[in-house]
Amino acid sequence: MAMSSDTMKIQVEDISSINGTLILPCFEGCEKPPSKTMNEVDRVTRSLIKKILASDDFSGKSEENMSVFGGGNKVILVGLGKKENITTKIARDTGAKLFAKLNKKHGKTLTLRFSSDWKLDSMNAFVEGMILRDYKYDKYLSKNDEDDTDDSPYNLHIQCTPKNVKSLSDLCKESQNIASGVHLARDLGNAPPNDLYPMAYANMAKDWANGKKNVSLTVIDWEGILENKMGGLENVGKGSSRKPCMVIFEINKPAKGKGNPPIIVGKGITFDTGGISLKPGASMDEMKYDMHGSATVFGLMQALHANGHSEHIIGISCMAENMPSANAYRPGDVITTYSGKTIEVLNTDAEGRNVLADGLWKSGEFNPKFIIDLATLTGACVVALGHEASGLWSNNDELLEKIRAMGAEVDELAWPMPLLPAFEKEMTGSKIADVRNLGTSRWGGSNTAAAFLKQFVPKMSDDKDAEQYPWAHLDIAGTAWGASTNATVAHGATGVHVRTLYHLIKNE
Repeated sequence: MAMSSDTMKIQVEDISSINGTLILPCFEGCEKPPSKTMNEVDRVTRSLIKKILASDDFSGKSEENMSVFGGGNKVILVGLGKKENITTKIARDTGAKLFAKLNKKHGKTLTLRFSSDWKLDSMNAFVEGMILRDYKYDKYLSKNDEDDTDDSPYNLHIQCTPKNVKSLSDLCKESQNIASGVHLARDLGNAPPNDLYPMAYANMAKDWANGKKNVSLTVIDWEGILENKMGGLENVGKGSSRKPCMVIFEINKPAKGKGNPPIIVGKGITFDTGGISLKPGASMDEMKYDMHGSATVFGLMQALHANGHSEHIIGISCMAENMPSANAYRPGDVITTYSGKTIEVLNTDAEGRNVLADGLWKSGEFNPKFIIDLATLTGACVVALGHEASGLWSNNDELLEKIRAMGAEVDELAWPMPLLPAFEKEMTGSKIADVRNLGTSRWGGSNTAAAFLKQFVPKMSDDKDAEQYPWAHLDIAGTAWGASTNATVAHGATGVHVRTLYHLIKNE
């Protein structure tokens, strides 16, 4: 499968000579940049910059950019607004928008200079924005001999005061490794479904895990799904010639026992026609993104491993292709899941919850610290929250607040939604099965879907009155793609919540 190009090469150093185009971030009201940031700028360019900063042509307001080609240097002045109002979001978005505006005349070698009044977290966020925006998915485009596009990676020299060089270098290295996970998730989400199907995903995971001493990978293939009676995966995937599978990533597996790991479960419908309950044709091509939950799982594992995560962590991807055929499951069927609970199928297009039922129950075998699932689950969530936030449901207030707070910190918003008893009652109201896979009306569809999933969250013991493991559900139907206001995304899949979950797990 074609993958995206390498991310930029980064070097953090003291303010020294200029390499390529110089980028000078400026706060509003800065009549002249601190003298040290002007080092090595030729006299003509320096004079021109001072005149521009003293004029009304450039004031340093947010999102204001100006290119200067007045002498021997190429310089980009970047406005960030008032210094006292700077946040990591503003810095990140500014870095991303700047990168989006770079063109051939700026070249592939850049020098980014921060003055001494910048804080570490804001500098890192600015760089992170550039790294995240440094992504394209064009490997299926043919190129002719006359195409002079330079596909080589950017070389970014980041310059700051000596006291910040080591700390900023460490932060940027971590951010770049996280971005590699985000870009992997975007690659998977953007991949065409004829190339990325359940076992193709599993084979990619095998290739990634191969040779990594602290990584183990388990693939439960079609025969294993039948043997384990994973009826959710079996029935959703049996209509396709490309059969379903479950992929289990495990980093730092303990030598003895099962540990107490966080477990991240991803919906991985590599293409969703709706099955027998066929979707309308318009925009059906976007259903290649219906595996973005599992894309985030894989990207998260990549990011954690690249940064040397030392704790036990498990990711479970529930992979299937939902197709109509003579073998496909039908509305009216009753299926038996891995938990033993039965589902009355009212609509085959409510398939993601069926495969997650098996993945959530599988999580209970590892004595999890908590379980978080991600799924492009419902159009109702997009109606409720648009493309600005993921829906967030949980049976545990502490876990919910941690996810909400971390999502807000990294600008991947997760909005708390209600998990009311009435929604659970609606989903357990079938007269012929333990649960139904669709609510009785169109209202509150994302809430009833979350209530369905809650029925498959395992308990901490076999006692019928035992509590469930802490669990949270992220509906990313509106944030996995189509997020036009996200400055760090040029197009297509977003890689959403790789960063949220990375920092959440790191800080556990």
